[in-house]
Amino acid sequence: MSNGRSLSAEVHQTPETTTFLSDFLALIKIGIVNSNLITVFTGMWLAFQFSDRHFLQELDILAYTLVGSALIIAGSAAMNNYIDTDIDPLMASKKSRPTVTGRFKPSAVLALALSFIVLGELFLFSASVSAGLFGIAGIFAYVVLYSMWSKRRHVSNTIVGSISGAIPPLIGWAAVEPALGMGAWALFLIMFVWQPPHFYALAMKRTEEYRAAGIPMLPVVKGFHRTKKSMLAWVLLLFPLPFLLLDLGMGFIILASLLNLCWLVLAVRGFKVQDQDDLKWAKTMFIYSLNYMTILFVSMIIFAVFV
Repeated sequence: MSNGRSLSAEVHQTPETTTFLSDFLALIKIGIVNSNLITVFTGMWLAFQFSDRHFLQELDILAYTLVGSALIIAGSAAMNNYIDTDIDPLMASKKSRPTVTGRFKPSAVLALALSFIVLGELFLFSASVSAGLFGIAGIFAYVVLYSMWSKRRHVSNTIVGSISGAIPPLIGWAAVEPALGMGAWALFLIMFVWQPPHFYALAMKRTEEYRAAGIPMLPVVKGFHRTKKSMLAWVLLLFPLPFLLLDLGMGFIILASLLNLCWLVLAVRGFKVQDQDDLKWAKTMFIYSLNYMTILFVSMIIFAVFV
C-alpha cells in the first residue's frame, strides 16, 4: 500500500459534477489500489515461477490474495482520508475529496475503512497466514506509523511511509511461498527505494499546499536544492538492486539498469535547471517515476516466464 500521495490517484472534480461512484473511487484512492495490485501480482507471479508451480492450479490463492490486498489497500486509503479530514481542506489538490466536500460523512468513512480492512484480512489469511500477517504489517505502517504519527511531525515522513508501500509484493509472494526468498526482499527493497524520489517530486509540486497545511515535507523544511540531493541519492541506491534478481536473466538486468541510468541523468539535470523551472523538472521526475515502476514490474512478469 503506497503511502497515499500519488497524484494520479486523485479525482479532481467539483462537488456539483461528482457521482457516488467517482466519490467512492476517490475515497479509496483507486489509482493507488491499482498500482499496488501490480506489485502484489508480481510478487505472486515470481513466487509461482521460481517454485515451479502453475497459477492456474491455484486460482483460489490468486483470488484470495488479489481481492484481500485490494480491500486492505482501499480500506487503509479511506482511513487516511478519515484521519486527514482536518488538513485536506487546506490543500487545493485535496479539496475535491468526498471527506472534504461532505459527500461522505466521517462515521461512514470510518465504518467503510474498518470493514474493508477486516474483510481484506480474512481473504489474505485464507491465502496464507504469512500473507495475512504482512497485510497487518502494511496496514499498521500506513495508518499508524505514517498517517497518524510521522506525517505531521517528522521530515522523514516520506521514508516512513515507504515501508507500507514496499510491503504489497511481500504479501503476494507470501501467499504462494510463506518462507520468503531473496527475490521477495529484492522487490521490497526496490519499492522502498523507489518511493522517496517519486514522492519528493510530488512534494515539490505541492510545496505551498503542504506548507499551508503544516506538513513537514522535505521541500518545505529543507528547500528544493536539498530535496534534489536526496532524490539523487535514492536513485543511486536503485542501481545495485536489480542484481538481486539475477534469476530473471541478463535481459532484465540490462533493462533495469537502463531505466536506472535514465532516471539518474534526469535527476542530475535537476541541478542545472533555473529556479523558475524547478516545478517543471519535478513534474518530469514524477511522470518518469510512474513509468519506471510500471515498466520495471511488468518486465519482471514477462522475463519470469522465460527463465
